[in-house]
Amino acid sequence: MRNTTQHNRTNHPLHLPAPTKNIMVMERHIQTFLNRLSFVSITIATLTLLLLFLQTPQTCVPPNSPPKPHLKFPKSSCDSSPRELLPIDKKNRRLWSSNSWQSKVSSFSHFFTSIHHLGFLHNHSKVLCVSAGAGHEVMALSKLGTLDVTGVELVDSPPLVSRADPHNLPFFDNIFDLVYTGHLEEALFPARFVSEMERTARGNGVCVVVVEECGDDDVRQIVGLFQNSRLFSVANVSLVGLRMTRIIMRTRMMS
Repeated sequence: MRNTTQHNRTNHPLHLPAPTKNIMVMERHIQTFLNRLSFVSITIATLTLLLLFLQTPQTCVPPNSPPKPHLKFPKSSCDSSPRELLPIDKKNRRLWSSNSWQSKVSSFSHFFTSIHHLGFLHNHSKVLCVSAGAGHEVMALSKLGTLDVTGVELVDSPPLVSRADPHNLPFFDNIFDLVYTGHLEEALFPARFVSEMERTARGNGVCVVVVEECGDDDVRQIVGLFQNSRLFSVANVSLVGLRMTRIIMRTRMMS
């Protein structure tokens, strides 16, 4: 009797309610739809990437633009082919003709004229500009008639400024009549910076420092950095549109 009951229970068909059957059918349809949607999305994405790869624009210049053979735009962000750069002389002419450049050079010319009136600057003077930036002061001195002007900076700007470390100047001792800097405040090692200015200046020459306008305490600290010079004068001046303090140190004669 027990075996018969188990046999009937095993072979008796399973009857599910109608709503359950409908839900299962709907789930199969939804799953089929999602599978097809995923396949279509992957196909579209693949085709889009292929089109972007194969149809990279050759230039950013409109086709009706006038020809400019000195310009060459990259074909893609991975294009490492050499590009023709603007010649340095043409780049300099464009820079030097700008209103900003000319205004700064004019300001430096006025500044160095005052140094000339003090008797420290002449046409035959040998001048060094330390941390000369792009070379505004070098050009100003040349325009004033100074024949021997050297500008140095960590990054060169030919032909006005050569590359050199202001903390280790590549010059012999006692060769410049005037050493100028407008960037002492930015020096990593101010004492070393100043000692190089003094080393390269002639005995009885001058070191001219321009800093942001400051008071007596700051001036004393700057003067204290000079171990082989004596203070000549301090004055507040205007330079490139900024209020500055000019400090002139007279180097001592070497015994």
